[in-house]
Amino acid sequence: MNIYKLLSGIAVLCLVVAIYLTVTGNLSQAGPFFIGFFIALAISFRGSETLKGFTYTTIIFAAVTTALYYPQYFQQYDGFKFAVLITPLIQIIMFGMGTSMSFEDFVGVVKMPRGVFIGVTSHFLIMPLLGFTLASVSGFPAEIAAGIILIGCSPNGMASNVISYLAKANLALSITITAISTMLAPLMTPMLMKLYAGAFVEIDMLRMMWDIVKMVILPIGAGLIFNKLFSGKAKWLDDAMPLVSMSGIAFIIVIITAAGRDSLLTIGPALIGLVLIHNLLGYTLGYFSGKLFKMSERDCRTIAIEVGMQNGGLASGIAKEMGKMATVGLAPAVFGPLMNITGSILASYWHRKPTGDEETYVETGRAH
Repeated sequence: MNIYKLLSGIAVLCLVVAIYLTVTGNLSQAGPFFIGFFIALAISFRGSETLKGFTYTTIIFAAVTTALYYPQYFQQYDGFKFAVLITPLIQIIMFGMGTSMSFEDFVGVVKMPRGVFIGVTSHFLIMPLLGFTLASVSGFPAEIAAGIILIGCSPNGMASNVISYLAKANLALSITITAISTMLAPLMTPMLMKLYAGAFVEIDMLRMMWDIVKMVILPIGAGLIFNKLFSGKAKWLDDAMPLVSMSGIAFIIVIITAAGRDSLLTIGPALIGLVLIHNLLGYTLGYFSGKLFKMSERDCRTIAIEVGMQNGGLASGIAKEMGKMATVGLAPAVFGPLMNITGSILASYWHRKPTGDEETYVETGRAH
């Protein structure tokens, strides 16, 4: 019997015990078993080619469960508040994003202007409007509702590029849309937040612009320059950055979960439901915005993914800089793990489904 099957069995056993304790009114004692379930499940996924892509997300669930049960360990240590690490962590993640990009990524605007314009416009049109609509009908406290709008007003995340690749979408277009939407974030995110979230919370546009420049533009710029000067010469960094980024995002989510524990326990299921609707409608409306402009199937998939997937890390950082990490930061913290699950499922579905324009793609080097 291999170790992965054994761990699958342990995961099932932990889940059964956790459910039994919950049903019998001993939810407080079920914590270690829920945590054990997610950890055993995550490691067991490594033994399956189909499921190993979900390992990271399952580890996030284990971390979030730990933060919900034992929040005191993730708020401060010996007077040092962990929240102060959020901004530096995002800067490191964005530097990593910059090192994986090159100035050629921005040339895609010239090569595929129509696709880039439709993708970026759809992204900043659909997601903020969906966020505002969902926040308005949610009945949540104003600051938590504002968090739903914030995740909608954020640029794309790097995860969208991985999902586009797996979904047989147009990777070059995906990378360019991510690059352009990220560069536009200092202008677009504060402006859209003022427009849609101004009625929920006070928005200082200029301060938010500087926060985004500080957290995104400067680190990505440094990463681009680093890549230009040391491309191929710092393999250790190329290997380390994805791991650092994933660990950083996990740590940010855990800190926010611990800070907002009481709110999450009250509105958690409803918030998860609304965030899931936001994400799925983003994919759907993004896909059909491509169809509306008669784009190829490959490009429609790309736009669906670019619209539906957001930079949750940046949104969390903005919430922290606003001083509202435990409220405004909740929706971004929930959106990230959910987005990775739905994105992986969508990529798996599309990977098995022909685009119908494979031959054109091979002949021209990109989708029309």
